Amino acid sequence: MTAADNLQSKGKEAANSANLMRMATYASVSVASILIIAKLVAWSLTGSVAMLSTLVDSLLDGLASVITLIAVRHSLTPADREHRFGHGKAEALAAMAQSAFVAGSAVIVIFHAGTRLFQPLPLAATEVGIAVMVGSIALTLALVFFQSYVVKKSNSLAITADSLHYKGDLLINLAVLAALVLGPMLDAPFIDPLTGAAVAVYLLFGAWRILGKALDMLMDRELPEEDRQRIREIANRHKDVCSLHELRTRRSGSDVFIQMHLELDGDMSLMDAHVISDQVELEIRTAFSGAEVLIHQDPEGLEEAHAQAKLA
Repeated sequence: MTAADNLQSKGKEAANSANLMRMATYASVSVASILIIAKLVAWSLTGSVAMLSTLVDSLLDGLASVITLIAVRHSLTPADREHRFGHGKAEALAAMAQSAFVAGSAVIVIFHAGTRLFQPLPLAATEVGIAVMVGSIALTLALVFFQSYVVKKSNSLAITADSLHYKGDLLINLAVLAALVLGPMLDAPFIDPLTGAAVAVYLLFGAWRILGKALDMLMDRELPEEDRQRIREIANRHKDVCSLHELRTRRSGSDVFIQMHLELDGDMSLMDAHVISDQVELEIRTAFSGAEVLIHQDPEGLEEAHAQAKLA
């Protein structure tokens, strides 16, 4: 398979990953809606703070999933005249909104947990709560597996952030299930509010991680060093490339942008330099699916001249 054929195949993969991202957002909203209804019924019957914490978490997951759905649809919109670099950063904005919602819910749950810790109340209808939590775990686990598959195919930050919610939900649901079982069994009402508070703290840490990733994208953080090294190796293995400098990279949603200066023989014709740059660009785009590559050609040794000019 030639590099051009490989690039065409990569284009088909990008289209498939876009469809998977859309499917993941629909699945997320559907699961969140089911869990909200089930947990609302269970909390109204049990009065459990731990159940309240996971209900609030599911409410925010539902809101975040809707935001993710809108953001993913917007981020997949092709670049236009007003947005030449595409709309990928909509994913980062959605992730920031998610982190704010999660942090706010965690504070509310901690407040309720503190109140219930000093004013404990017995739990009721724990069988209903246990059944709801078991069903929630099974449904959430299926969604997480699907989201993990989509993230591997698309590298979407919005889906990653959404999946982080539901991965946390697995631990949260297990903790709430344990509280509903052990609290009445051990006659220890403090287990319920302590579990709710622990869940809230976990949510705060999750919100912080999501916020960090979103800020990295909005601030145009460089790609990981292993990716940058891979780009250097691809460019330098071309027999007519002397060196490269001014390598700059960033990510916007599922899109990757790569810029560099290639150093070529100064006696080379402009046409030959153009052909070599196109060949290097094709190799990089093949390695980084969906990447937009911008290459500037420099005569060999011109980097030092640039440096001297800056000092002057």
